[in-house]
Amino acid sequence: MSKTERQATVDALAERLKGSATLYITDFSGLPVDRMTDFRRRLRAVGARYVVVKNSLARRALAAGAINAIEGDLLKGPIGIVLAGDDPLPAAKVLGEFAKLHEKPSVRAGLVDGRQVAPAYVKRLGELPSRDALLSQFAGALNGILYQMVGVLEALRDQRQAGGTEQSESTDSTDRTT
Repeated sequence: MSKTERQATVDALAERLKGSATLYITDFSGLPVDRMTDFRRRLRAVGARYVVVKNSLARRALAAGAINAIEGDLLKGPIGIVLAGDDPLPAAKVLGEFAKLHEKPSVRAGLVDGRQVAPAYVKRLGELPSRDALLSQFAGALNGILYQMVGVLEALRDQRQAGGTEQSESTDSTDRTT
C-alpha cells in the first residue's frame, strides 16, 4: 500500500468516524470469513457498518476525526470498528446476539456520544429492549395506573351512594317514630 493509498484510507475512515456518533472497537481474531460476512450483513440491516483496518491507520483516522477518547492500548492486535451511527442500541444488540452465538467478536471498548464506555456497558446496551418495546411497556404501566384510578373513583362513588342511602333510611326511621 503506497503512502497516498494509506492517506486516502485514513481520510475515508476519518469521514466515516465523523458521521458516526457511536462506535465499538472489537477483537475479531478467530472469526472465520463466512461468519464475518454474516456479521457485516446483520449490521448493515440495522444501519451500521463494520470496518477492519490496520491499527496504525485507525489511530491516524481517530486523531484526524478528533476522537481522543479511545486509548492507544485498545488498538493492538486484530481490531474491527463498528460504526453504529446515531443510535447505539441496534448495533449493540446485533453485536451482543452475534457474540452469544459465536463467542466472537469481543468488544474492547465503545464510544457513545463522544465518551468512552466499557465493554460491559456495550453488552448492557445490547440487552435493552427496543424502543417500541419500551414505549409499549410504558403505555401498559400508564394504562394500569388509569385502571387503578378508575377503581378508586368507582369505590368512592359506591361508598358515597351507600352513605346517602343510609342517611335517607335514618331520616325515614326518625319520621316514623314521631
